[in-house]
This record gives sequence, C-alpha cells and structure tokens, in this order.
Amino acid sequence: MRPFNRGAYPLSMSEDRPGTQAPRIRPARQPKASPETLARLKNHLGVLSTVALKHLDQSLPWYRGLRPEERAALGLVAQKGISSFVSWYERPQSPQWVLNDVFGAAPSELTRSISLQKALQLIRTIVEVVESQVPDIAPEAEHPQLREAVLRYSREVAFAAADVYARAAESRGAWDSRLEALVVDAVLRGESPDALRSRIAAVGWKSQTDIRVMVGTTPEVAGAGFVGDLRRAAVRHTKDCLVGIQGDRLILMLGGMEESESEQVYTRLSEFFGPGPVVYGPPAPTLRDAAASAHAAFAGIAAARAWPQAPRPVAADDLWPERVMDGDDAARSSLVNNIYRPLEKAGNGLVETLASYLTLGHSLEGTARELFVHANTVRYRLKRVCDVTGWDPLIPREAFVLQTALVVGRLDSGKEL
Repeated sequence: MRPFNRGAYPLSMSEDRPGTQAPRIRPARQPKASPETLARLKNHLGVLSTVALKHLDQSLPWYRGLRPEERAALGLVAQKGISSFVSWYERPQSPQWVLNDVFGAAPSELTRSISLQKALQLIRTIVEVVESQVPDIAPEAEHPQLREAVLRYSREVAFAAADVYARAAESRGAWDSRLEALVVDAVLRGESPDALRSRIAAVGWKSQTDIRVMVGTTPEVAGAGFVGDLRRAAVRHTKDCLVGIQGDRLILMLGGMEESESEQVYTRLSEFFGPGPVVYGPPAPTLRDAAASAHAAFAGIAAARAWPQAPRPVAADDLWPERVMDGDDAARSSLVNNIYRPLEKAGNGLVETLASYLTLGHSLEGTARELFVHANTVRYRLKRVCDVTGWDPLIPREAFVLQTALVVGRLDSGKEL
C-alpha cells in the first residue's frame, strides 16, 4: 500500500487538526514598472482617452442613445479610470483608493444612467482599448507585465463598480421602505387619493379598485429579506402590494387580486405573519375606501380573541358580533344594513320566523307550533333568510351572527321611534 502523504493535503489536514491554521495565500507582488514605460503611459493618456471614447460610441449602442449630460458623466468616469491606471501602475493601492478615485467623480450619475451590467460592459471596452495600445506604449519585453497590470486593475475597478451599485441599491431600498411605510400609513388614515397620487405612484402602485388590507402580528424574527420575500409571494397573485410594519403590527395592502383566488391567497400570505389572529378587511371599491377596509381589519384584530375558534386568516365581516360587543360602530351599521333591514324589507314573516327559531333553540317543530305554520314553511323561510342575507341560520356560528343582527337591528329601530 502506498504510504499516506500528509504533505499532499496541507490545507484540509490543517483544518482538521486543532490548534493549526490554514496557510495564508499571499497575492503576487506587482512588478515594478520601468521609468520609460511610465513616461510613455503618461504621454499616451490623451490618445488612450480619445480612442476609448470613440470605441465606446462605436461598440455600445446604448451609449450612443444616452443624453449628452449622461455621456459626459460616463466619459468622465472612463477618462478618470485611464488616468488612475497610470498612478496605480506606478504605486498599486487598495481597492478603496480605486473606488474613490475612479467613481468618486460621478457615482450618482453613473448609477442613474446605466445598469451594473452596462457599467461592466463599459469597463470591458476600456480594458480592450488599453490592451490594444500596449504594443505602442511599452517595449516587447514588458508587454506581459503591462497586460497583467491592466487585467489586475480592471478587476479592482469591477469590484469598485459593484460596490458603488450595491451602496446605491441599499440607499434606494432604505428610502423605498420608508416611503412605502408612509404611503401605507397615509392610506390607513384616509388621506385623499389626490394628495397620495405622487407618493403612491413612486412606490409603483397602480390599482385603483378592489383594494384589500390584511393585518396581523409581525413575526419575531423578521430579517432583512423578510419584506422582500413577503412582497414576492404577494405579487404572484396580485398586481400591487405594499407592506407596512408598525412595531408589532404587520399590515399588507393588496390590489388587483382575483376574487376566485382570494381565499387561497389570504391563506398563503397568512403564513408570513406572526402568532395570533390574522384579519383581512372587505374589498374596498376605491383607494379612498381603503381606510374603511383597514379600520374593519384593525377592529377585527382587537375583537378576535373573543372567538378562539376563528379560522386563520379570518374575514373582518365574520367578526361582526365580536366587533359590536367591542364597541365598533362600523360593525353595528353593517349588521343593520346588510342583515336586519334586508330581512325587514323582504317581509313574509322572515324576521319573526328567524327570531322564534333562534329563541326556541333551533327547533323547526317548536318554531312551527309557535307560529301556527307547517314545519316545511319554517324550512322555506329559513332558506329565504339565507338567500336574502347570505348567512345560514342552520349553521351555529352564522346563526349567532343573525341573532346579533336582530338585537342591534331592534335597538336601531327603537332609536328611530
């Protein structure tokens, strides 16, 4: 058997052995440039800049389509990069020096004018131009050294460009998050859509109808990517999404959701909320009415603890009884307008039949005897109650909603007398 050669595996073995460290890889030292080559480089600065700008115009179609001021900003960066290469070739510095020297002139113009991909195309083009001029700048013996220096410098500049774009993206992301939170807060407070127009357009919101609001608790662990993950999950099923985090309260504003998919979407998004109830308000027909939907959702959150068996998520309208008992006037009005008054208007003894059925312990026969009608008549009237209101008195939970509507409806009628 061939003996084990420990020296053939220095890195892995040093990691396995306690008390040892992996060998540090030291970068190759930059060969010192000759004075003649440095002088020729400095003399060729003007030529290199001119050739580079001309090549940019010929090889990059998007560069030709920029506005004059944008072309000037990018030309400044290109010229600064070439001139800084000479200084770097003479005295190699850290990447931070490259970042400040090359992109310090116009970082904001750069990130506004072109994408990171285009910035890298710009760097590649300039590198190609400088490489093509190497035979005219340095003697043949120094060609490999100079080409290697160009490649190493281009690597530093590429990393510097990535850093510029990363910082710009972080800044925009922080600003977008603050603006988004302000827009959500303004919608919840019921600000005029006219006053919101510019701010809501800035965050990319387009929906003007069918606005929905979900409210729940913020998860205990909401990392930096939490909002992004939540937004990506929401936009798979909706056209617009805004996220607001107010302390321990998480607010989700949705627009353009398909009604047929709403229950599945609510269930899917509820997984991103923290423990406790998650309540969604009724669809708001306009952006102006979104505040009412949010109010219903917040009132539902406050009253949800009175219904421990409530599903998660639960509609704010399904919590009408609990919200009324918690002092929510909007829920009281909804019960009267959506249940009691339609039953009164329908006539045919629906209110009396429903009241007797609920009072007599949901007994069809007892209700029939009480009203001196056949049991089938009671069944028919209860079915009419369901048709008129959308709530089925044969289901215990929905019967509770109907009974609460009768109570508040009678109280409301008494106020009118």
